Amino acid sequence: MASLDRVKVLVLGDSGVGKSSLVHLLCQNQVLGNPSWTVGCSVDVRVQDYKEGTPEEKAYYIELWDVGGSVGSASSVKSTRAVFYNSVNGIMLVHDLTNKKSSQNLYRWSLEALNKDSSPTGVIVSNGDYDREQFAENPVPLLLIGTKFDQIPETKRNEVLTRTAFLSEDFNAEEINLDCTNPRYLAAGTSNAVKLSRFFDKVIEKRYFTRDPSQMTGFTDRKRFNFKSLHYD
Repeated sequence: MASLDRVKVLVLGDSGVGKSSLVHLLCQNQVLGNPSWTVGCSVDVRVQDYKEGTPEEKAYYIELWDVGGSVGSASSVKSTRAVFYNSVNGIMLVHDLTNKKSSQNLYRWSLEALNKDSSPTGVIVSNGDYDREQFAENPVPLLLIGTKFDQIPETKRNEVLTRTAFLSEDFNAEEINLDCTNPRYLAAGTSNAVKLSRFFDKVIEKRYFTRDPSQMTGFTDRKRFNFKSLHYD
């Protein structure tokens, strides 16, 4: 079999949100029985049929880089982590739907990755005007993924989904909410599966078919992103 072209997608989020379980489900189509903490970075691969069902259909490798650690880590840890942020073609931002703090920290994770350095200290998420244009101009495709959907109390579900909708709008990204212990959330034909395939196709499109050479290798020559103020109701 001929070697396939590949793209690199970061999987970012706080420890314990279920990134390893998500990656295992996406790449092995199986539930991860005994998830453990990721030290450094773990990489797994899945095959994506780009533009499936069309004359342009072609298979690509999707490398999913599960980056461990905490967004509040010491600067030395962040500097070490920065090596994983080179030549990235897409980012999955993962948060625990039952843990509001993990959702708030996605702003800081995105800053760290997009700037490829340690995020500024003292970033506080509060009511205010979040500058969405920064992500509207971002050439790197983003996908927002909420885990532990099954653990949200029925009385809190509408509140949580409203909050994730704001997150999705802030990052200019589609959102997927799921339970990583239930493969049915990503079953073929579901809205989640369609969004996931659309995201991977967009990553491939940006990497191999864009006319802008600066977008061909991730964010090596990208502009820096800064926050004005953040909101998170």
